[in-house]
Amino acid sequence: MIPSPRLVVGNWKMNGLCEQSSHLARAVAEGAQALPDDVRLVLCPPFTQLASVHGIINAAGPDTPLWLGAQDCHTTSSGPHTGDISADMLSDLGVQYVILGHSERRQANGETDALIRRKVEAAEAAGLVPIVCIGETMEERLEGRTTTVLATQVEGSLTDDFNGVLAYEPVWAIGSGSVPPIDELERILSLLHGLLQSRLKMDDIRVPILYGGSVTPAQAPTIFSIGSLGGVLVGSASLEAKSFLRIAESASLRLSAQPLSGPYRS
Repeated sequence: MIPSPRLVVGNWKMNGLCEQSSHLARAVAEGAQALPDDVRLVLCPPFTQLASVHGIINAAGPDTPLWLGAQDCHTTSSGPHTGDISADMLSDLGVQYVILGHSERRQANGETDALIRRKVEAAEAAGLVPIVCIGETMEERLEGRTTTVLATQVEGSLTDDFNGVLAYEPVWAIGSGSVPPIDELERILSLLHGLLQSRLKMDDIRVPILYGGSVTPAQAPTIFSIGSLGGVLVGSASLEAKSFLRIAESASLRLSAQPLSGPYRS
């Protein structure tokens, strides 16, 4: 089996005006040409920058490892939803991935597992690959409720035939500069594989699991030493081309023992 590429997803969040975003996307596109072919980069700029970043990715040529992602979508394809963006609109712009259920939206926008599942359904119907985020808070971790929280989020947020990407982002790690110890992260990944098998009722799960939360160039080699990891979701470090590309260089499966497979669409 030919191993599928690891994903390195850059979540730009609410950052970037036109000139800044174009400069960043061009710098990443230029540097990405030297990456191994077992790494795929997904840039997720704000909605206002999707069209320009898409143009830069297209200009990089058919062999570029760059793909375009968005940071959210609505549950319906059209209608009276002022200020929202549908999955069909994203697809029409050339978007291929979409981040859903990020903890910042769960907390600041009150998004529930049920709402996220409806967004997943909309994304899948539009042909997008959903990247569904889950994770526990520090309070939940200290109370020993991590397993329960993750199980609830997996059960409620994913569709019955989910064929996207799962991103484990412990809320307490985001922006903190800290990541879970590797042995803890390995246990969580094993737990999530089991939860996916139970949720999807399949023995052979082909849903890549990403890690997100204070991913930096310094932390990346240790994080990627986990062979079963499907990639990373990068926040602030994706806003600087050099740091983002250094993380991507650490992602090559040639440095890992275990091949991966998953819904990486061509």
